[in-house]
Amino acid sequence: MISFEECASMLDEIADAMPYELYRELNGGISIVPEVRYHPVARNNDLYILAIYQRDLIGNSIIFYYGSIARVYGNLPREEFYQKMEHILHHEVRHHNEYLAGTDDLGLWDDEQILKYLKKAHGEQP
Repeated sequence: MISFEECASMLDEIADAMPYELYRELNGGISIVPEVRYHPVARNNDLYILAIYQRDLIGNSIIFYYGSIARVYGNLPREEFYQKMEHILHHEVRHHNEYLAGTDDLGLWDDEQILKYLKKAHGEQP
């Protein structure tokens, strides 16, 4: 299992390797917290939020939820875990850049994934 500290170090390394221009106006930075966070539509606590792109009074930020990531990917080998962290950061940075561009294609894709989750796993419609 990758520890919180190792995960944070990976996140720093991944973020540092990305072009700085992708972070323009990300004035709240990138952080990682130890919590587990469930999606509001989760049934039986089976849908985790791994990270979020957040806009609020403080500014624009990306928050990673280590507890959620550890539950979903905690048993992966280190290299695969690292790749999942890269994927998550790329996803959230794309949300940020789409927001700056005035689009939300990735948000629409995320919504489609939630609808698929509800339909497939539970036979529900929101």
